[in-house]
Amino acid sequence: MERKPLIGITLGDPGGIGPEVVLRALRDARVRHASRPVIIGDPQILAGVASLLSLKVPKFQFAGGPDLKGAGDGPFLLTVCGEFSGRCPPRLALLGRPSKTGAEAAVDCILNAVLEAEDGRLDAIVTAPISKEGLHMAGYGWPGHTEMLSEMTGFHKPVMMMAAGGLRIALVTTHTAIKDLPGLVTQKNVLDTIRIVHRDLRRWFGLRKPRIGVCGLNPHAGEAGLFGAEEKKAIAPAIRQARKEGIACDGPIPADAAFTPKLRARHDVFVAMFHDQACIPVKMLAFDSGVNVTLGLPIIRTSPDHGTAYDIVRQGQANPGSMIAAILLAAEMAGRRG
Repeated sequence: MERKPLIGITLGDPGGIGPEVVLRALRDARVRHASRPVIIGDPQILAGVASLLSLKVPKFQFAGGPDLKGAGDGPFLLTVCGEFSGRCPPRLALLGRPSKTGAEAAVDCILNAVLEAEDGRLDAIVTAPISKEGLHMAGYGWPGHTEMLSEMTGFHKPVMMMAAGGLRIALVTTHTAIKDLPGLVTQKNVLDTIRIVHRDLRRWFGLRKPRIGVCGLNPHAGEAGLFGAEEKKAIAPAIRQARKEGIACDGPIPADAAFTPKLRARHDVFVAMFHDQACIPVKMLAFDSGVNVTLGLPIIRTSPDHGTAYDIVRQGQANPGSMIAAILLAAEMAGRRG
């Protein structure tokens, strides 16, 4: 019988809700049915959060070691406690705030997960939320997971895709200021994004010929140049080239109309130009089950579509729905991997 995929799950920022939603997700029967979870992080953080919130720590079947392929159903634990930085973070003192030490611990977990996945010991990874402020405090230059994973894997065109509520929306740009968008929405960036979306939806989502809708950047998709030239100079030429390559895509579609039921029925995925253009419709439709997927990498990576939520840490209110959805989607994608 074919084994369920091994899904590496990092704990994220130890000061946020990552450890809590991971613990809660492990109790979900769907997660255990679809995957063999491999928790990557510091067991003392898990134990501390579990004690604080009266949550049960599962009995891990394994801790450490080079290969889990022939092991049981888990859950497993790969202990990461300052392996790269030489430091273990203070435990509960980190809760509810970003910190340099917390960011270092989170990055150590992610790097371990990437290495395990690149070496084939994990089938996919799911990353709990990290703090962009914490990364800055620790001196890291990445604005988020997407850029971090790009550097760690050496693949320099990652594509963030939000998925939930029947929507898939990929982004040409990710964590960037609005004022910088016109210089980043180029024909090359749009075309590269379309190509990666087309390839990875075929590879990991089982779509033979994905139908891609491409949004405009400006109001009314530029209104023939009245409200901006990016559609005429960059987006439309990219669409034309993609069609020549046999990719089923159309646009530029005015973003305020793209996600209506009629247009959603005609497309398998949309390509948006910037962060909020993609995230607002996904979070409105399914805030508690949204998933962030990174396309364009040599490994499968998903994450919950929410942040560290420092304001509800220690309160036992964190909803694990998005973490559960991220694990289930990672397992589904891994099952389609050739």
